[in-house]
Amino acid sequence: MKTIKVAAAVICDSMKEKKQIFVTARGYGEFKGMWEFPGGKVEPGETSQQALVREIREELETTVRVGDLIGSVEYDYPAFHLSMDCFWCEVVEGDLRLLEAEAAKWLTKETLYSVRWLPADISVIETIGMQMGQ
Repeated sequence: MKTIKVAAAVICDSMKEKKQIFVTARGYGEFKGMWEFPGGKVEPGETSQQALVREIREELETTVRVGDLIGSVEYDYPAFHLSMDCFWCEVVEGDLRLLEAEAAKWLTKETLYSVRWLPADISVIETIGMQMGQ
């Protein structure tokens, strides 16, 4: 089975407080309308952190600062294996413009489970919730 290496940005309102996180709904493909953390494929020669900065600029016209690794997810979808590194991020420049996603919203610790998450992303929600608002 083919492995796809991706990096995901858990964009928060503030790295210090983490009261809200920014999530997007897929605008295309098999999982259209399901919610995820923005990010994308790690290209050859790139670190996960470099991929995140590039992908967020491409998808949201925004520059982020990449913080701590939240965790890594290994998940088997029917057609491929996903290996995903999830990092805390915060906006340093830009306004989070949706160029690819069909919708976006800010979630709080209390509303983390109010959206229909992609299967791989749901596995890190509990960890994120525990780190929010600290």
